Amino acid sequence: MSATAHVRELTLDNLTDAWQLGRHAFGFDPQPPPQVTVALPGLTRYGAFDATGRILGRAVDLHHEQWWSGRAVPAADVAGVAVAPEARGRGVARALLTGLLRGAHDRGAAVSALFPTVTAPYRACGWDVAGVMRTVDLPTVALPRHRPAAHLSVRAGTPADLPAVAALYERLARDRRGLLTRRGALFDAHTSADTLPFDGLTLVEEDGRLVGYAAWDRGRGYGDDAVLTVEDVFATTADAARELVGVLASWHSVAPKVRLCLLDGDAVSAQLPLEAAREHESQPWMHRPVDVIRAVAARGWPAHVRGTVEFHLTDPLADWNTGTWRLAVADGSAELTRISGDADLHLTIRGFALLYSGASTAASVADAGLLYATGADPRTLDLLAAGGAAQLLDYF
Repeated sequence: MSATAHVRELTLDNLTDAWQLGRHAFGFDPQPPPQVTVALPGLTRYGAFDATGRILGRAVDLHHEQWWSGRAVPAADVAGVAVAPEARGRGVARALLTGLLRGAHDRGAAVSALFPTVTAPYRACGWDVAGVMRTVDLPTVALPRHRPAAHLSVRAGTPADLPAVAALYERLARDRRGLLTRRGALFDAHTSADTLPFDGLTLVEEDGRLVGYAAWDRGRGYGDDAVLTVEDVFATTADAARELVGVLASWHSVAPKVRLCLLDGDAVSAQLPLEAAREHESQPWMHRPVDVIRAVAARGWPAHVRGTVEFHLTDPLADWNTGTWRLAVADGSAELTRISGDADLHLTIRGFALLYSGASTAASVADAGLLYATGADPRTLDLLAAGGAAQLLDYF
Protein backbone atom coordinates (compact mmCIF):
# COMPACT_ATOMS: atom_id res chain seq x y z
CA MET A 1 0.00 0.00 0.00
CA SER A 2 1.21 3.53 -0.76
CA ALA A 3 3.06 5.15 2.11
CA THR A 4 1.43 8.49 1.30
CA ALA A 5 -2.20 7.34 1.33
CA HIS A 6 -4.25 5.97 4.21
CA VAL A 7 -7.30 4.02 3.04
CA ARG A 8 -10.46 3.61 5.10
CA GLU A 9 -14.22 3.50 4.68
CA LEU A 10 -15.76 6.91 4.10
CA THR A 11 -17.91 8.45 6.81
CA LEU A 12 -20.95 10.63 6.15
CA ASP A 13 -18.76 13.68 6.73
CA ASN A 14 -16.53 12.63 3.81
CA LEU A 15 -19.23 12.07 1.21
CA THR A 16 -19.51 15.60 -0.14
CA ASP A 17 -15.74 15.86 -0.63
CA ALA A 18 -15.75 12.43 -2.29
CA TRP A 19 -18.52 13.58 -4.62
CA GLN A 20 -16.56 16.67 -5.60
CA LEU A 21 -13.52 14.53 -6.39
CA GLY A 22 -15.66 12.28 -8.59
CA ARG A 23 -17.30 15.32 -10.21
CA HIS A 24 -13.93 16.62 -11.33
CA ALA A 25 -12.90 13.19 -12.64
CA PHE A 26 -16.10 12.29 -14.51
CA GLY A 27 -17.67 15.68 -15.27
CA PHE A 28 -20.74 15.24 -13.09
CA ASP A 29 -23.17 18.10 -12.42
CA PRO A 30 -21.91 20.45 -9.69
CA GLN A 31 -24.86 19.73 -7.38
CA PRO A 32 -24.70 16.21 -5.88
CA PRO A 33 -27.90 14.12 -6.04
CA PRO A 34 -29.33 13.22 -2.62
CA GLN A 35 -28.31 9.54 -2.70
CA VAL A 36 -24.57 10.23 -2.90
CA THR A 37 -24.33 12.08 0.42
CA VAL A 38 -26.29 9.64 2.60
CA ALA A 39 -25.65 6.11 3.85
CA LEU A 40 -26.84 3.45 1.39
CA PRO A 41 -27.22 -0.31 1.87
CA GLY A 42 -25.51 -2.70 -0.51
CA LEU A 43 -22.23 -0.88 -1.02
CA THR A 44 -19.05 0.18 0.77
CA ARG A 45 -17.36 3.49 -0.04
CA TYR A 46 -13.60 3.82 0.39
CA GLY A 47 -11.39 6.87 0.50
CA ALA A 48 -7.64 7.47 0.40
CA PHE A 49 -6.39 10.32 2.58
CA ASP A 50 -3.08 12.10 3.06
CA ALA A 51 -1.47 12.83 6.43
CA THR A 52 -3.54 16.00 6.85
CA GLY A 53 -6.84 14.19 6.27
CA ARG A 54 -7.37 15.55 2.75
CA ILE A 55 -9.11 13.11 0.43
CA LEU A 56 -6.92 11.93 -2.45
CA GLY A 57 -9.08 9.24 -4.01
CA ARG A 58 -12.30 7.27 -3.75
CA ALA A 59 -13.72 3.91 -4.86
CA VAL A 60 -16.95 2.00 -4.29
CA ASP A 61 -17.42 -1.72 -3.63
CA LEU A 62 -20.86 -2.73 -4.94
CA HIS A 63 -22.19 -5.78 -3.10
CA HIS A 64 -23.43 -7.58 -6.20
CA GLU A 65 -23.82 -11.24 -7.02
CA GLN A 66 -22.91 -12.77 -10.37
CA TRP A 67 -24.45 -15.85 -11.94
CA TRP A 68 -21.92 -18.55 -12.78
CA SER A 69 -23.51 -21.67 -14.31
CA GLY A 70 -26.48 -21.87 -11.98
CA ARG A 71 -24.89 -20.52 -8.81
CA ALA A 72 -24.90 -17.01 -7.40
CA VAL A 73 -21.34 -15.93 -6.58
CA PRO A 74 -20.84 -13.00 -4.14
CA ALA A 75 -19.03 -10.16 -5.89
CA ALA A 76 -17.25 -6.92 -5.11
CA ASP A 77 -17.92 -4.97 -8.29
CA VAL A 78 -15.96 -1.75 -8.44
CA ALA A 79 -17.29 1.67 -9.44
CA GLY A 80 -16.52 5.34 -9.04
CA VAL A 81 -12.73 5.06 -8.82
CA ALA A 82 -11.30 8.59 -8.93
CA VAL A 83 -8.01 10.15 -7.86
CA ALA A 84 -7.31 13.86 -7.40
CA PRO A 85 -5.24 15.17 -10.32
CA GLU A 86 -2.39 16.24 -8.03
CA ALA A 87 -2.16 12.72 -6.58
CA ARG A 88 -2.24 10.70 -9.79
CA GLY A 89 0.70 8.44 -10.55
CA ARG A 90 1.65 8.22 -6.86
CA GLY A 91 0.13 4.86 -5.93
CA VAL A 92 -3.21 6.18 -4.64
CA ALA A 93 -5.37 4.02 -6.93
CA ARG A 94 -3.33 0.94 -6.04
CA ALA A 95 -3.73 1.71 -2.34
CA LEU A 96 -7.48 2.19 -2.79
CA LEU A 97 -7.94 -1.07 -4.68
CA THR A 98 -5.79 -2.98 -2.21
CA GLY A 99 -7.94 -1.70 0.64
CA LEU A 100 -11.14 -2.44 -1.27
CA LEU A 101 -10.04 -6.01 -2.02
CA ARG A 102 -9.14 -6.62 1.61
CA GLY A 103 -12.49 -5.28 2.80
CA ALA A 104 -14.33 -7.30 0.16
CA HIS A 105 -12.43 -10.42 1.20
CA ASP A 106 -13.35 -9.83 4.84
CA ARG A 107 -17.05 -9.58 3.99
CA GLY A 108 -17.00 -12.81 1.94
CA ALA A 109 -16.79 -11.66 -1.69
CA ALA A 110 -15.36 -14.13 -4.22
CA VAL A 111 -14.99 -12.23 -7.52
CA SER A 112 -14.87 -8.68 -8.84
CA ALA A 113 -15.75 -6.90 -12.08
CA LEU A 114 -15.45 -3.30 -13.23
CA PHE A 115 -15.82 -1.06 -16.28
CA PRO A 116 -12.54 0.83 -16.77
CA THR A 117 -11.99 4.28 -18.21
CA VAL A 118 -8.38 3.13 -18.70
CA THR A 119 -7.20 -0.48 -18.41
CA ALA A 120 -3.52 -0.17 -17.44
CA PRO A 121 -3.95 0.72 -13.72
CA TYR A 122 -6.42 -2.12 -13.22
CA ARG A 123 -4.22 -4.63 -15.03
CA ALA A 124 -1.41 -3.61 -12.69
CA CYS A 125 -3.75 -4.56 -9.83
CA GLY A 126 -4.80 -7.96 -11.19
CA TRP A 127 -7.95 -7.28 -13.20
CA ASP A 128 -7.98 -8.06 -16.92
CA VAL A 129 -10.37 -7.53 -19.81
CA ALA A 130 -12.83 -10.41 -19.85
CA GLY A 131 -15.38 -9.12 -22.34
CA VAL A 132 -17.03 -6.16 -24.02
CA MET A 133 -20.56 -4.89 -23.43
CA ARG A 134 -21.75 -3.81 -26.88
CA THR A 135 -24.76 -1.63 -27.51
CA VAL A 136 -25.97 -1.81 -31.10
CA ASP A 137 -28.36 0.16 -33.29
CA LEU A 138 -30.75 -1.55 -35.68
CA PRO A 139 -32.96 0.13 -38.31
CA THR A 140 -36.47 -0.37 -37.00
CA VAL A 141 -37.74 -0.89 -40.54
CA ALA A 142 -35.40 -3.89 -40.90
CA LEU A 143 -36.97 -5.76 -37.98
CA PRO A 144 -39.14 -8.69 -39.08
CA ARG A 145 -42.87 -8.32 -38.73
CA HIS A 146 -45.22 -11.24 -38.27
CA ARG A 147 -48.84 -12.00 -37.61
CA PRO A 148 -49.51 -12.08 -33.84
CA ALA A 149 -49.64 -15.61 -32.45
CA ALA A 150 -53.09 -16.69 -31.28
CA HIS A 151 -51.75 -18.52 -28.19
CA LEU A 152 -49.90 -15.44 -26.90
CA SER A 153 -51.21 -12.23 -25.40
CA VAL A 154 -49.37 -8.91 -25.41
CA ARG A 155 -50.03 -6.12 -22.95
CA ALA A 156 -48.46 -3.11 -21.28
CA GLY A 157 -46.82 -3.89 -17.96
CA THR A 158 -47.28 -2.06 -14.67
CA PRO A 159 -45.19 -1.80 -11.50
CA ALA A 160 -47.11 -4.81 -10.16
CA ASP A 161 -45.47 -6.90 -12.91
CA LEU A 162 -41.88 -6.07 -11.89
CA PRO A 163 -41.40 -9.15 -9.65
CA ALA A 164 -42.45 -11.43 -12.54
CA VAL A 165 -40.11 -9.54 -14.86
CA ALA A 166 -37.25 -10.04 -12.40
CA ALA A 167 -38.06 -13.76 -12.17
CA LEU A 168 -37.97 -14.15 -15.96
CA TYR A 169 -34.61 -12.38 -16.13
CA GLU A 170 -33.27 -14.74 -13.45
CA ARG A 171 -34.60 -17.76 -15.33
CA LEU A 172 -32.51 -16.73 -18.36
CA ALA A 173 -29.44 -15.38 -16.57
CA ARG A 174 -28.75 -18.00 -13.93
CA ASP A 175 -27.23 -20.66 -16.23
CA ARG A 176 -24.91 -18.17 -17.90
CA ARG A 177 -21.64 -16.73 -16.58
CA GLY A 178 -20.95 -13.26 -15.23
CA LEU A 179 -24.43 -11.74 -15.44
CA LEU A 180 -25.58 -9.91 -12.33
CA THR A 181 -28.28 -11.62 -10.30
CA ARG A 182 -30.01 -8.23 -9.85
CA ARG A 183 -30.75 -9.22 -6.27
CA GLY A 184 -29.97 -7.44 -3.03
CA ALA A 185 -30.24 -3.97 -1.59
CA LEU A 186 -29.03 -2.22 -4.74
CA PHE A 187 -31.88 -3.74 -6.79
CA ASP A 188 -34.72 -4.04 -4.28
CA ALA A 189 -36.15 -0.66 -5.26
CA HIS A 190 -36.54 -1.77 -8.88
CA THR A 191 -38.84 -4.68 -8.01
CA SER A 192 -40.95 -2.81 -5.44
CA ALA A 193 -41.30 0.57 -7.16
CA ASP A 194 -44.60 2.45 -7.41
CA THR A 195 -43.63 3.59 -10.91
CA LEU A 196 -41.79 1.91 -13.75
CA PRO A 197 -38.06 2.70 -13.92
CA PHE A 198 -38.39 3.15 -17.71
CA ASP A 199 -40.97 4.69 -20.06
CA GLY A 200 -42.68 1.48 -21.03
CA LEU A 201 -42.86 -2.25 -20.38
CA THR A 202 -44.25 -4.68 -22.96
CA LEU A 203 -45.18 -8.15 -21.71
CA VAL A 204 -45.84 -11.34 -23.66
CA GLU A 205 -47.84 -14.03 -21.83
CA GLU A 206 -48.91 -17.56 -22.56
CA ASP A 207 -51.80 -18.96 -20.50
CA GLY A 208 -51.26 -16.16 -17.99
CA ARG A 209 -47.54 -16.94 -17.63
CA LEU A 210 -44.89 -14.39 -18.56
CA VAL A 211 -42.73 -15.67 -21.42
CA GLY A 212 -41.10 -12.45 -22.61
CA TYR A 213 -40.75 -8.75 -21.96
CA ALA A 214 -39.19 -5.59 -23.34
CA ALA A 215 -38.42 -2.56 -21.16
CA TRP A 216 -37.91 0.60 -23.21
CA ASP A 217 -37.37 4.36 -23.13
CA ARG A 218 -39.04 6.36 -25.89
CA GLY A 219 -36.55 9.22 -26.23
CA ARG A 220 -37.39 12.52 -27.94
CA GLY A 221 -38.87 13.40 -31.30
CA TYR A 222 -40.08 11.37 -34.26
CA GLY A 223 -37.75 12.44 -37.03
CA ASP A 224 -34.88 10.65 -38.70
CA ASP A 225 -32.76 10.81 -35.53
CA ALA A 226 -35.39 9.40 -33.14
CA VAL A 227 -34.24 6.36 -31.13
CA LEU A 228 -36.16 3.77 -29.13
CA THR A 229 -33.77 2.56 -26.42
CA VAL A 230 -34.54 -0.97 -25.23
CA GLU A 231 -33.15 -1.45 -21.72
CA ASP A 232 -34.03 -5.17 -21.59
CA VAL A 233 -35.56 -7.59 -24.06
CA PHE A 234 -35.77 -11.26 -23.09
CA ALA A 235 -37.90 -14.23 -24.08
CA THR A 236 -38.09 -17.85 -22.98
CA THR A 237 -39.59 -19.14 -26.26
CA ALA A 238 -39.03 -18.44 -29.94
CA ASP A 239 -42.69 -17.46 -30.36
CA ALA A 240 -42.41 -14.89 -27.56
CA ALA A 241 -39.22 -13.52 -29.10
CA ARG A 242 -40.93 -13.10 -32.48
CA GLU A 243 -43.81 -11.34 -30.76
CA LEU A 244 -41.50 -8.88 -29.00
CA VAL A 245 -39.51 -8.16 -32.15
CA GLY A 246 -42.78 -7.55 -33.97
CA VAL A 247 -43.79 -4.99 -31.34
CA LEU A 248 -40.43 -3.24 -31.67
CA ALA A 249 -40.86 -3.22 -35.47
CA SER A 250 -44.17 -1.38 -35.07
CA TRP A 251 -42.22 1.73 -33.98
CA HIS A 252 -40.72 2.17 -37.46
CA SER A 253 -42.82 5.22 -38.40
CA VAL A 254 -41.78 7.33 -35.39
CA ALA A 255 -38.48 5.80 -34.18
CA PRO A 256 -36.28 4.81 -37.13
CA LYS A 257 -33.62 3.34 -34.86
CA VAL A 258 -33.77 0.73 -32.08
CA ARG A 259 -30.86 0.68 -29.61
CA LEU A 260 -30.25 -2.39 -27.44
CA CYS A 261 -27.67 -4.60 -25.75
CA LEU A 262 -28.17 -8.24 -26.69
CA LEU A 263 -27.71 -11.42 -24.72
CA ASP A 264 -25.42 -13.60 -26.81
CA GLY A 265 -27.18 -16.49 -28.53
CA ASP A 266 -30.57 -16.06 -26.87
CA ALA A 267 -34.07 -16.37 -28.33
CA VAL A 268 -34.37 -12.66 -29.18
CA SER A 269 -31.01 -12.42 -30.93
CA ALA A 270 -32.04 -15.38 -33.08
CA GLN A 271 -34.92 -13.29 -34.51
CA LEU A 272 -32.96 -10.12 -35.30
CA PRO A 273 -31.27 -9.14 -38.59
CA LEU A 274 -27.87 -8.82 -36.93
CA GLU A 275 -26.21 -8.11 -40.30
CA ALA A 276 -27.94 -4.70 -40.14
CA ALA A 277 -26.66 -3.91 -36.63
CA ARG A 278 -24.21 -1.08 -36.18
CA GLU A 279 -22.22 -0.61 -33.00
CA HIS A 280 -23.33 2.36 -30.94
CA GLU A 281 -21.07 1.87 -27.93
CA SER A 282 -18.43 -0.61 -26.86
CA GLN A 283 -17.47 -0.85 -23.18
CA PRO A 284 -14.77 -3.32 -22.12
CA TRP A 285 -15.19 -4.85 -18.69
CA MET A 286 -12.59 -6.45 -16.47
CA HIS A 287 -12.62 -9.31 -13.97
CA ARG A 288 -10.46 -10.79 -11.20
CA PRO A 289 -10.91 -13.08 -8.22
CA VAL A 290 -11.16 -11.58 -4.75
CA ASP A 291 -10.60 -14.98 -3.14
CA VAL A 292 -9.59 -17.85 -5.42
CA ILE A 293 -10.86 -20.59 -3.10
CA ARG A 294 -14.33 -19.04 -2.97
CA ALA A 295 -14.31 -18.13 -6.67
CA VAL A 296 -13.73 -21.77 -7.63
CA ALA A 297 -16.02 -23.37 -5.03
CA ALA A 298 -18.98 -20.98 -5.28
CA ARG A 299 -19.59 -21.21 -9.03
CA GLY A 300 -21.03 -23.99 -11.13
CA TRP A 301 -18.88 -26.01 -13.54
CA PRO A 302 -19.79 -28.12 -16.58
CA ALA A 303 -21.08 -31.48 -15.39
CA HIS A 304 -19.16 -33.37 -18.10
CA VAL A 305 -15.76 -31.91 -17.19
CA ARG A 306 -13.42 -33.78 -14.86
CA GLY A 307 -9.74 -33.30 -14.09
CA THR A 308 -7.02 -31.94 -11.85
CA VAL A 309 -4.15 -29.53 -12.40
CA GLU A 310 -1.53 -27.98 -10.12
CA PHE A 311 -0.15 -24.46 -10.49
CA HIS A 312 1.54 -21.68 -8.58
CA LEU A 313 -0.39 -18.40 -8.44
CA THR A 314 0.99 -14.92 -7.77
CA ASP A 315 -1.26 -12.08 -6.59
CA PRO A 316 0.64 -8.95 -5.49
CA LEU A 317 -2.43 -7.18 -4.03
CA ALA A 318 -4.19 -10.10 -2.33
CA ASP A 319 -1.55 -12.23 -0.65
CA TRP A 320 -4.14 -14.79 0.50
CA ASN A 321 -4.35 -15.87 -3.16
CA THR A 322 -0.61 -16.38 -3.63
CA GLY A 323 0.66 -19.95 -3.34
CA THR A 324 0.67 -23.37 -4.95
CA TRP A 325 -2.75 -24.89 -5.65
CA ARG A 326 -4.43 -28.05 -6.90
CA LEU A 327 -7.63 -27.51 -8.89
CA ALA A 328 -10.00 -30.50 -9.01
CA VAL A 329 -13.16 -30.38 -11.14
CA ALA A 330 -15.84 -33.10 -11.17
CA ASP A 331 -19.62 -33.52 -11.23
CA GLY A 332 -20.47 -29.84 -11.72
CA SER A 333 -18.33 -28.57 -8.84
CA ALA A 334 -14.70 -27.72 -8.21
CA GLU A 335 -12.28 -27.26 -5.33
CA LEU A 336 -9.01 -25.41 -4.98
CA THR A 337 -6.65 -26.86 -2.37
CA ARG A 338 -3.41 -25.29 -1.17
CA ILE A 339 -0.47 -27.69 -1.48
CA SER A 340 3.17 -27.53 -0.46
CA GLY A 341 6.11 -27.06 -2.77
CA ASP A 342 6.19 -25.55 -6.24
CA ALA A 343 4.52 -26.45 -9.53
CA ASP A 344 5.60 -26.54 -13.17
CA LEU A 345 2.88 -24.01 -14.10
CA HIS A 346 3.22 -20.44 -12.80
CA LEU A 347 0.11 -18.32 -13.29
CA THR A 348 -0.37 -14.60 -12.63
CA ILE A 349 -3.62 -13.34 -11.14
CA ARG A 350 -4.43 -11.68 -14.48
CA GLY A 351 -4.01 -15.03 -16.19
CA PHE A 352 -6.33 -16.59 -13.63
CA ALA A 353 -8.94 -13.91 -14.35
CA LEU A 354 -8.78 -14.52 -18.12
CA LEU A 355 -9.13 -18.28 -17.74
CA TYR A 356 -11.81 -18.21 -15.04
CA SER A 357 -13.99 -15.87 -17.14
CA GLY A 358 -13.52 -17.94 -20.30
CA ALA A 359 -11.98 -14.95 -22.07
CA SER A 360 -8.86 -16.80 -23.24
CA THR A 361 -7.16 -20.17 -23.50
CA ALA A 362 -4.15 -21.28 -21.51
CA ALA A 363 -1.96 -21.25 -24.61
CA SER A 364 -2.93 -17.64 -25.34
CA VAL A 365 -2.41 -16.66 -21.69
CA ALA A 366 1.07 -18.16 -21.93
CA ASP A 367 1.75 -16.23 -25.15
CA ALA A 368 0.76 -13.05 -23.30
CA GLY A 369 3.37 -13.72 -20.60
CA LEU A 370 0.76 -14.36 -17.89
CA LEU A 371 1.46 -18.11 -17.58
CA TYR A 372 4.90 -19.71 -17.42
CA ALA A 373 5.42 -23.44 -17.92
CA THR A 374 8.59 -25.36 -17.06
CA GLY A 375 8.41 -28.93 -18.32
CA ALA A 376 4.58 -28.96 -18.48
CA ASP A 377 1.96 -28.35 -21.13
CA PRO A 378 0.26 -25.01 -20.33
CA ARG A 379 -2.93 -26.28 -21.97
CA THR A 380 -3.66 -28.41 -18.90
CA LEU A 381 -4.81 -25.15 -17.28
CA ASP A 382 -7.67 -24.97 -19.79
CA LEU A 383 -9.47 -26.84 -17.02
CA LEU A 384 -9.82 -23.48 -15.26
CA ALA A 385 -11.47 -22.04 -18.38
CA ALA A 386 -14.16 -24.74 -18.63
CA GLY A 387 -17.68 -23.40 -18.98
CA GLY A 388 -17.54 -20.82 -21.74
CA ALA A 389 -17.22 -17.06 -21.93
CA ALA A 390 -18.77 -14.66 -19.43
CA GLN A 391 -20.92 -11.67 -20.33
CA LEU A 392 -22.15 -8.50 -18.61
CA LEU A 393 -25.35 -6.61 -19.51
CA ASP A 394 -25.50 -4.10 -16.62
CA TYR A 395 -23.24 -1.05 -16.54
CA PHE A 396 -22.14 0.11 -13.10
